Amino acid sequence: MFELGPMPDTPDIGPAAPDAGKLEPIAPGVWVWIGTDGAGRPGPNVGVIVEDDGITLIDTLAAPSPARALNNELKRFGVPVRRVVYTSSHVESVGGSAVFWMAARYGRSQASTLLEQPVPIEAYRRLVPAYAGEFDESFATRPVSHVVDAAAWLTPLVCAIPVSGQQHENLVVLVPSAGVIFTGAFATIGTTPNAWDGFPELWADTLGELADQANVVVPGIGPVGAPRHLGLLQAYLYAVADADGDARRIPAGPWDDWTGRDLDVINVERALRLSLDDQGVPVAMLQRIGMA
Repeated sequence: MFELGPMPDTPDIGPAAPDAGKLEPIAPGVWVWIGTDGAGRPGPNVGVIVEDDGITLIDTLAAPSPARALNNELKRFGVPVRRVVYTSSHVESVGGSAVFWMAARYGRSQASTLLEQPVPIEAYRRLVPAYAGEFDESFATRPVSHVVDAAAWLTPLVCAIPVSGQQHENLVVLVPSAGVIFTGAFATIGTTPNAWDGFPELWADTLGELADQANVVVPGIGPVGAPRHLGLLQAYLYAVADADGDARRIPAGPWDDWTGRDLDVINVERALRLSLDDQGVPVAMLQRIGMA
């Protein structure tokens, strides 16, 4: 008989970030981890759907240590994390994915392709400065194991819906029995989105379609909201598209009170480039991640 010895350390073993967020109930078996960015501001959220066979997560936070904090809280349910849904390939959605190393991972074809590429460590450090020390040579994300390019029931409660706009390919998750939509990267509430590789007009159009799908909206960043919040984001994105590359031309609106308005310059540059059939990364975004 072979002696296998002790199992090596796995990514779920290690330090957990303090004050990384908290679990809040939405409906029976449906929860949300309201995250922080590591510096006391709103950060990525995670949807949590608990069923008899295990847990489905929508996104995985931006780095391993906050993901471990979430994982520690999930132990209260007494069932494993069986499934993870990536709503985008951005670090806010996938940065903590290695912590849930045993889960099946669902995402679009684009996410599958991008997550097979080398990790842009320096960009992640600039985008997530509070956890920059975690992005080193040992850092890795977990690739997509199941591609979802058509609407699909993943469990009796969880339905994954392909959409486009925040990236070329995204997923959102509906829990129809609870009247909840988890938008993940596809929506923010109270903070400015980053459309650096998005399609603002298409994104806005799709938000209008999603507003009819549920009564409760759980965004990728921000507090739990309602369909009207998707309408506010839609109006902002239309304003971005109409600004002709000049952030000063975004009119006054509800977004005046949002955080992160420094992202306006990225968003209007992206919209202008698309109007000229240029899908290149905005210079303003390259400057933000130190690659200009």
